Amino acid sequence: MTDEPMISVANEFAHVEVTKVHTRNGERLAIRAPRRGFEILLDAVLLEALAWSRTTDLTDLLRTPNGPGT
Repeated sequence: MTDEPMISVANEFAHVEVTKVHTRNGERLAIRAPRRGFEILLDAVLLEALAWSRTTDLTDLLRTPNGPGT
């Protein structure tokens, strides 16, 4: 799906792998949480919206730190 290099970012709380992938709908950033088994593909519009966000806007995401449905 890609020959782009993978970037790994981790600390004592989380580990993610980030790769640029090419889809039939254009480029996406694939973000994987290998320990949790989650993955999301974000396009440029979603990434830009994320860049507009303040840290405090993202705290709601941490209310379920183990993923959706927990």
